[in-house]
Amino acid sequence: MESIKIFGVRVDNVSLDEATNKIEAFLKDEGLKTIYTPNTEIVMACKENKKLRNIVNSGDLIVPDGIGLIYASNIKKKPLKERVTGFDLSMKILEIANRGGYSLYLLGGKEGVAKKASEKIKEKYPNIKVVGYHNGYFKGSHLGEKDHPEEIAIIDEICGKKPDIIFVGLGFPKQEIWIYENKGRLPSKIIIGNGGTMDVLSGNTKRAPEIFQKLGLEWFYRLIKEPSRIKRQLVLPKFMIHVLFSKDVIE
Repeated sequence: MESIKIFGVRVDNVSLDEATNKIEAFLKDEGLKTIYTPNTEIVMACKENKKLRNIVNSGDLIVPDGIGLIYASNIKKKPLKERVTGFDLSMKILEIANRGGYSLYLLGGKEGVAKKASEKIKEKYPNIKVVGYHNGYFKGSHLGEKDHPEEIAIIDEICGKKPDIIFVGLGFPKQEIWIYENKGRLPSKIIIGNGGTMDVLSGNTKRAPEIFQKLGLEWFYRLIKEPSRIKRQLVLPKFMIHVLFSKDVIE
């Protein structure tokens, strides 16, 4: 699989269809495959933090969930095929699971979000077996408390129910850390860190209108809705400045 590195972060050069095909292959393969969905904010954090960078780079599939990554790859003449968002890929995973009758576990979100998301999934995808869910408020590896009793209880539950697929929505970098620290003891086929996907699935959060999605301006839509995100969103222009004026941006 062809890939590039942006500030040392591996990004696989795949289209949504190609990523979907990889997921189908993963589900038929042995062992657990990890999926990460870096955007510009994540890449900038990984640029400054080697441990996070190594965690993301360890993924079996790493898709470009950020329009800034597409711009950077074009500017530096190593173009990525297209933006592949974690949400869109998660929807493809649900379609595959529905066709194949695969099982799913949801981990993350505020109290009640994963439960509500599971109900919505069952309505739309009746062939998916949602075998369990848990909110994201527990002590564990993502908080520097590996093997805390609360984490062990969740892992025991997952091991008992043996879901084919696990959605982890703890937000970056917690979800990536949790996946990395625990992937060796989970009996599933694929695990994806997909941020706020469960919030959208549950109906608690609305995704940006399609025109914003097509233009790669979902970040701007969220900023309009949540002005408090301004500090986080400033990372995009900072990223582009680094792209324009730094050497060895892309390998």
